[in-house]
Amino acid sequence: MGSDGGKRAARKSELRARYQGKPGPVLLRREMIAFLPACGLALLWVGPEAMVLIGLTAILVGWMTRPLPVPPEVDEEGCDPATGLLPPSAAISEMAASLQDAQQRNRPTGCLILGLDAPDQVLRRLHPKEFDLLLRRIGERLQAQLRSGDVVTRWDGARFAVMLRPTPRLGLEGMIQLCGRLQEAVSEPYVIAEQTQEITMHIGFHLVGRSAAAPAYRDDAATQAKADARANTEAEAALSRAETAANRAMQSGPGAIRSSRSDKIATKEPGPHPLSASVGEALEAGHIKAFFLPQISTDTGDISGFQAIPRWLHAQRGILTESEILPAIEAAGLGARFSEVMLYATFGALRDIARDGSDFGPASLPFLPGQMSDPKLAERLAWEFDRFEVAPTRLRLIVPQAMVARLDDPVCSHTLHAIKRLGCLIELAGFGSGPVSAETIRQIGPQRLRIHRSLTAEIDHNTEHQRLTAAIVSMAEGLGLETLAEGVPGIAEHAMLCQLGCSAVQGPAIAAPMPISEFLEWAERHRTKLDATPQIGRR
Repeated sequence: MGSDGGKRAARKSELRARYQGKPGPVLLRREMIAFLPACGLALLWVGPEAMVLIGLTAILVGWMTRPLPVPPEVDEEGCDPATGLLPPSAAISEMAASLQDAQQRNRPTGCLILGLDAPDQVLRRLHPKEFDLLLRRIGERLQAQLRSGDVVTRWDGARFAVMLRPTPRLGLEGMIQLCGRLQEAVSEPYVIAEQTQEITMHIGFHLVGRSAAAPAYRDDAATQAKADARANTEAEAALSRAETAANRAMQSGPGAIRSSRSDKIATKEPGPHPLSASVGEALEAGHIKAFFLPQISTDTGDISGFQAIPRWLHAQRGILTESEILPAIEAAGLGARFSEVMLYATFGALRDIARDGSDFGPASLPFLPGQMSDPKLAERLAWEFDRFEVAPTRLRLIVPQAMVARLDDPVCSHTLHAIKRLGCLIELAGFGSGPVSAETIRQIGPQRLRIHRSLTAEIDHNTEHQRLTAAIVSMAEGLGLETLAEGVPGIAEHAMLCQLGCSAVQGPAIAAPMPISEFLEWAERHRTKLDATPQIGRR
């Protein structure tokens, strides 16, 4: 049913392109002027009979070649009046048919919900009829990118639903590539009412694998009604999950893609936060900045890296730390924008350090929960590396303990592996604060383990902390991994961590987080202090 509707729309567009003239008197067209001298010459040379014959011929030719009126845009019965596509109610029946076909043929299938980013802003620029025309053009582009068996329908508001026919090799990677093709197709400029309109679309998708397909459907009439009802229920659930993923994509920023697989990971809905109302303005005004915390090698004392940490220069509350900033960011739904700010500041710091001719090692940057669910994160990172002329190995992405459970989500796993293929380094945080299995270490493939501050505290005299830290360091050395001790409070703890074989340390014993300008000054003083240290030579 969907492909027939698409063919009818294509046929209508073909007719409209072919017949661009306007109806009018047949003999009053400019092309008919050529017959006037022909009739006169026929009367002069042959006689009235020839003139009448040529005149009748002119009338016949004029009628056969007359301009036809543009076919009126009368929508087919049951189609959406704005887009000419099937209405939202048809999406459930189409998805149910796809699920039945998928089970019978033992093939995976899926559905997508695509939504226009900032539709209110687009509607303010266009008349409602022009906005409907834009939606129609978007629907035509979506149909052009899909196969004949795939179905596109109108969804709620400025959204579209796509139901895919069962395909043998449909998987997560294929769905992400399809989303990219659809976004690329609809992002090409539109000319509506002599105005150029550029749009972006967010996408949420739900993939139904072979094992999750609908159960067997019998052909006998006794069970067909129950089978159809169950198929409709499962179709509603599939489209609902795709819509939920689309809602999360919309909250993540323009052009975001999200999978419904992430919904399996239960996440606590953030409650109200006293700073959530002002955190957005602070981000845009530049009041939330990246400070940088140096990391020191325990072997040489040199700066081996640094970590980007957010600080909010609040007018009333002073300098706020990440423990106050991150809950406000999550409550306000501004994780995507916050990530952009921190990434920009980190890449800018790496570029400034390189231009200064210094080498302070890679920059560490924590993952945010929403970033792991973004399949386009690696693509954006690659663009930033090229933009700032920074090598991917100059960035260490920190995977917190709280995000380890998300690795069961195929989208999160796909994002992590794409980042590793890009060349970025990975750090696994939280050792000592919770259980981490060997399978988790294998799955993440980190280059460095971060020992939690709860172990580094009092490690100078707490023998239990010393034994646990020594075990972590020994395991890391056996796996060929480095170790970093977080939150080292004092010189005594620093000395003990050096004795236990920890690779690097950071915390108050080294320096507090500071802006990039102060960090460069501190690094120069630290280097001068190292150069002034007496060297023990050999005879």
